[in-house]
Amino acid sequence: MARYIGPRTKKARALGEPIFGLDKAYERRKYPPGQHGGGKRRKQKSDYALQLMEKQKAKYTYGVLEKQFRNIFKMASSKKGVTGEVLLQLLEARLDNTVYRLGIAPTRRGARQLVSHKHILVNGVVTNIPSAVLKSGDVISVRGKSQANENIVTSIANKSDVRNWTWLEWNPDRMEGTFLSFPERENIPEKINEQLIVELYSK
Repeated sequence: MARYIGPRTKKARALGEPIFGLDKAYERRKYPPGQHGGGKRRKQKSDYALQLMEKQKAKYTYGVLEKQFRNIFKMASSKKGVTGEVLLQLLEARLDNTVYRLGIAPTRRGARQLVSHKHILVNGVVTNIPSAVLKSGDVISVRGKSQANENIVTSIANKSDVRNWTWLEWNPDRMEGTFLSFPERENIPEKINEQLIVELYSK
């Protein structure tokens, strides 16, 4: 399974957002990496640089590589609706992201690992493809023999995000959630300017 395995804090500093989750090292040094990263005088970024940064931010936030991201954008472009919003909806509907949102894993990286190691069921069937896009009504659950997994139990017990996602429903007793619908843009908390991504791919 292809994934980004480089330095995470450095990448977060370059993009100006804690895109990989809580990061104490990032909080201590929120300026860009490099010899002149902490300097007060910063060269104004071009439109292209800003557009590229937003695309990179979305890619690393959702753990998607370049070719995958381009394919998702093409899929979003072919669907009805605002392309940028549909793009984020498709990213949110990925199985690994949904496992993360439900609190079964503390990070998207951890969620991808759970899916690829066959701990997760979709509609009662073992699914080990993190990039699988869910449909309305799909039920995501923890596999029976995996429900005692210490990491899963701890993640669910320590679920820090008490927000009730409007597009998800969670049943703690059965360790299963339901993907109700694609989320509206205002309900997606990620700080991404999707219009800049659309402009980048429209060149």
